This record gives sequence, structure tokens and C-alpha cells, in this order.
Amino acid sequence: MKEKLLDKIEKKEIVCGVFGLGYVGLPLAVEKAKAGFKTIGFDVQESKVKLVNDGVNYIGDVVDTELKNLVKEKKLEATTDFSRIKEVDFVAICVPTPLDSHQQPDISYVESSAISISKYLKKDTMVVLESTTYPGTTEDLIKPILEKGSGLKCGKDFYLGFSPERVDPGNAFYKTKNTPKVVGAIGKDATEVIAKMYRSVLGAEIYEVSSPAVAEMEKILENTYRNINIGLVNELAMLCNKMGISLWEVVDAAKTKPYGFQAFYPGPGLGGHCIPLDPYYLDWKAREYGFHTSLIQASGIINDRMPEYCVERAEKVLNDLKIPMNGAKILVLGVAYKNDIDDYRESPALRVIEELEKDKAVVDYYDPMIPEYRYKGKTNKGIKKIDEKIIASYDLIFITCAHSSIDYEMIAKNAKAIFDTRNAMKNIKNRKNIELL
Repeated sequence: MKEKLLDKIEKKEIVCGVFGLGYVGLPLAVEKAKAGFKTIGFDVQESKVKLVNDGVNYIGDVVDTELKNLVKEKKLEATTDFSRIKEVDFVAICVPTPLDSHQQPDISYVESSAISISKYLKKDTMVVLESTTYPGTTEDLIKPILEKGSGLKCGKDFYLGFSPERVDPGNAFYKTKNTPKVVGAIGKDATEVIAKMYRSVLGAEIYEVSSPAVAEMEKILENTYRNINIGLVNELAMLCNKMGISLWEVVDAAKTKPYGFQAFYPGPGLGGHCIPLDPYYLDWKAREYGFHTSLIQASGIINDRMPEYCVERAEKVLNDLKIPMNGAKILVLGVAYKNDIDDYRESPALRVIEELEKDKAVVDYYDPMIPEYRYKGKTNKGIKKIDEKIIASYDLIFITCAHSSIDYEMIAKNAKAIFDTRNAMKNIKNRKNIELL
């Protein structure tokens, strides 16, 4: 099997499958097709499948013309027919791994994907989980499902591994193609072959580790590291506010040190598909071993409280103007979880809006990249534009995302008051109406 697959990789005869055509899956499918491998994308959503087959892009990190050309040249197609798994020699599972209402891992999408694949898995196939999950998922959950459903033996009839996705939406430099990739598989042969497959597609370093569990833990470490450091600066932001010190200035000064320090900045909370969620996977798994991840829990408490803390700070800004929160007109600027993208997954802005409305404020939002969003089953529409008159009509401008396309000079000149949680107004000289987190 090893020699057969290595030869097929070399000759570009591998047919690739990608399970899940979202922020991770579609860019990966495009890169595999660009590398010369026939690629089939699988998804349960017919709307996504139709868009792909029509050559219509819906992911920011994919180039529109590349997708259109790959579809036109029949190098890439999408389907909801999972029986076509039997056509592929390599399949990557790139489905969501959210948390449930109790902050525990919801691996139902991974499990259902593995079941679907197992029904049609053929000999000499590579299966790789890319979805972020807790250490042990590949070997303890995926492997038994694939073996039972297919009647095949892992290591003898098919290879199984884990290679954590590394996607940073909106990153101008690092994309799927040039971001280093970690690969850990069950057995040395599997690791070698799967790593070879990724090397034939991506232009970045492929780093091999000894097992899927190491690769799974590595991914959790990446984002737990960020979660904890953001928790640290968020806590210091609260302290610095009491002390009359700008933490933003403190961090900018600290990052002049050329070693031993990496800059992190405070904000209204954590957002995105990884940083707010991944540490909870490790915390949940640690309990199985009677271990409590106290540092992770502490940072989680701090970061989870930030939306409420920011609303409390906003209320003080209004109090200084002798305006009660009840009935105050507030415009929230930006609901994306980071600057210059149209992704609002886990965005803290949604909780900020929710908290403001609980306090009876009259809240609108403006985001040039997100005209509407869904939250807790409800669709919310933003205002279509902002100008001098519109900005002046609100009691408070509450900045939760610093999109570069927004005219902050205009806002500063016309707003009654501004609460800036992202230091979006850093270049504004006249700061009498600006309160910084």
C-alpha cells in the first residue's frame, strides 16, 4: 500500500476528497486541485455544492477566478452524494467542531462524517482529520468507526492521520498554500505517505510528529497559548483602567524588547472558530484524567466576562454625559470577530449587542462587510451606511471591530461619545470624546 500510494502521488493519480466545504475545506480543495489532483468536495448543504459547481466563491481566502477556472477545467467539483467516497484515494475531514450549550465538545459532525466515509471506504485510501478536536479523537473515535463500517483494517488496508487546519481568515500573507503543516498518523508508513501527499500540494514545511494525539494536542496548544495571553492583557486592561494607565501604550512599549515578549492586545472578548473554543476541548479531556486546567479556566473566565465589562464601561461613558443606558441610542461599529473579514463566528460583538439590549439601550450596528447576521435563531440587519448626520444622531459609538475601510476621522468629529475597544481611533489627535478600553 505504501509504495502504491507514493507512486500515485508522484504521478498525480490520487483523487482527493474534502469533507466539508467551509473556511477550511474549500481552500484546501482548491489547493489540491491547483496542484494537479482531481478533487471532489463533499458537503451536506446543497447550496454550497451548487455554488462550487457554478464556480461561485463564498470564502474570502479563495481567489474567485481560480475556483471558476478549476471547475471549468473539471479539476474540482462538489457533491452531496457521499457514495462517491469510493472514487477517492485521499479524504480530508474539515467539518465544524463547536461547543454545546454546556461548553463541552460537540463532535457530532466529525462522527457523522466518519460514519458516512466508512460505508464507502475502499482499500489503499488515506483518511485525514483536520477539524480541531481533543487529543485521542483520531485513534479512539475515528479509527473504530472506519474499521467497523468498512470492514477494513487501519494500517493494513487504509491509512489514518490527523493534520490540524491552520486558517487565519483575512491574513494577507499566510494562506493554506504557504502555512506550515503538522502531520501525525497511525504508524510510520502512514505518516510518511500522508506527509508526502501534503508536500505535493502545499508550498510550506510539512512537520511530522509521532502520533495523531501529538498533532491534536499541538493544535490545542496553539490556540490555548493565545487564549491565555489575551486573558492576561484583558485582565491588565481592567487594572490599568483603575490606575489611569493606557495598557495599549504599555504593550507598545513592551514589544520594543527584541526577545522574550510577544504583543497581545485587549478587546471586547474572543471570537473566531478556534481561540474561544479549543481550550475547552483540552479542559474537558483533562477531566478524564482527574486533572484540572486551572490556568485555562482562569483565562476563560476573564475572556468570557469581557463583553459585560465593556458594556459596564460604556455605561460610565454615558453617565458622564448624563444619559441613562435605558433608552440610549448606541451604534455598534463592526460585528466581525476580527478586522477586514466577513466572519462573525463567536464574535464578541454579538454578546455586546445582547448585553446592551438587556440594559434597554436602543442598539443599531454597522458593518460594511456584514449587512446582516444570525444569532440565537434571529436575523439582525445593520444600517446601510454611516455619515456625519447619522453618527451625530447616536448617544454613543461603540467600536467592537476596527475595519480599515471606516472613516474614523469623520466619526471622531461628529460623535457625541466613542467607546473604542480596539484602539481603532489611535491616529485621532483630538481625543476629548474618546474612551479607550
